[in-house]
Amino acid sequence: MDSSNSIKARLRNAWDWFIDLNVLEWVLPLILSSSAIIFELIEHAQNDEMMDPGFIGELVIFGILGPIIIRDILVWMHGLMDAQKMANAEILVLNRDLEKKVNERTIALEQRNAELDRANTELRDLDEMKSDFVSLVSHELRAPLTALNGGLELALQSSENLPPRSRAILEIMTEESNRLTNFVQTILDVSRLEAGKLAITFGPVAVHPLMEQAAAIVLASGQRKVEWNVTPDLPPILGDETYLEQVIRNLISNADKYSPADKPIQLCAELNGDAIRISIKDYGLGIPADMGERIFSRFSRLESQESSPQGWGLGLYLGRKLIEAQNGKIGFVSPIWKNNGKPSGSEFYILMPVAQTPEDDLE
Repeated sequence: MDSSNSIKARLRNAWDWFIDLNVLEWVLPLILSSSAIIFELIEHAQNDEMMDPGFIGELVIFGILGPIIIRDILVWMHGLMDAQKMANAEILVLNRDLEKKVNERTIALEQRNAELDRANTELRDLDEMKSDFVSLVSHELRAPLTALNGGLELALQSSENLPPRSRAILEIMTEESNRLTNFVQTILDVSRLEAGKLAITFGPVAVHPLMEQAAAIVLASGQRKVEWNVTPDLPPILGDETYLEQVIRNLISNADKYSPADKPIQLCAELNGDAIRISIKDYGLGIPADMGERIFSRFSRLESQESSPQGWGLGLYLGRKLIEAQNGKIGFVSPIWKNNGKPSGSEFYILMPVAQTPEDDLE
C-alpha cells in the first residue's frame, strides 16, 4: 500500500514537472520534431527517396517548422499565464491593502461614532440641565411676582389720593410687572413643551367665541378697530382651548403692535377642507423676505431698535410649538396689501383640524 502511494506520488510529481510550461515549451517541440524526423526517415528509407525534394520539404515542415511554431505558441501561452499570475498577485496585494484600509476606516468610524455618542449624551445632559435651571428660576420668580402683582393691584385700587406722578409710576410698575410675569410664564411653557411635559387637553372648541374672547382681552382699550370676516356656523375645531386662545391672543397682540394706530385689524375664519383656517391680517410694514421661517425661531424679532415694540421674541416660537402639538399648522403670508403702490401688511394663519361629531364617529 505504501509502495503504491509512493509510485502515485512520483507519477504525480513527474506529471507536474512535465506540464510545467518552462519544460513543456522545449520538451514538446523536441518530441514532435524527433517523431516527425524518425517517421519521415523510416517512410522514405523504405522507398529509397532519401534525396527526394518531397522528403526534404516534409522533413523541414514537420520536423523543423512545425515544432518551432508549436514552441512559439507555448511561449506565448507561457507569457499569458505569467501575466495572469502577476495580475492575480497584484489583485491579491490590492485586496489585502483594501481590507487593511477598510478595517482601519471601520475602527476610525467606530471611534468617531463613540465620540459622537458621548458628545450627544453630554449635549442632552446639558440641555436637560438648562431646562431644569430655567424651570427652577422661573418657578422661583413666580412666587415673588405674584405677590408683587397683588400688592400693585391693591395699591392701584386705593390710589385716588396719590399725586398724578406717583399714580403714573404705579401704573407703569404694574404694567412692567405683568409683562415680566407673562415672560416668566412663557419661559415655563417653552421649557415644559421642549421637555415634553406640557399637558395638552384636546376637545371641541368653538372658533368664533374663542376669537372674540382673545380680541376682547388684547384690545380691551377699544382704540383699535376690528374687522370681522368669519364664516357663519363653522364647526368646532379639535384642540386645547386654553393654548389656542394664548396663540391667537399673541397673534392679535403682534398685529396691534406693528400696525399703524389708524388702521384696522382683520380677524378671519373659514372652512378649508377638513380644517378651519383662522387668520389675523394687519396693515403693518410686512415681514422682510430674508426673514422667512426664521421668524418662528427663538428670540427672533423683526426689529431691534429702541423704538421697536417691546417683546422677547418667544411668542411665535411658542405659538408654533403649541399649534403643532395640537396637530395644527401655523404660517404667514407677507405682503398682502399695496399701500400707495408699496407692498405691506402680513397675514398670520392657523390651520386646525375640525372636531369629529358623534355622527362622524359612527360613519
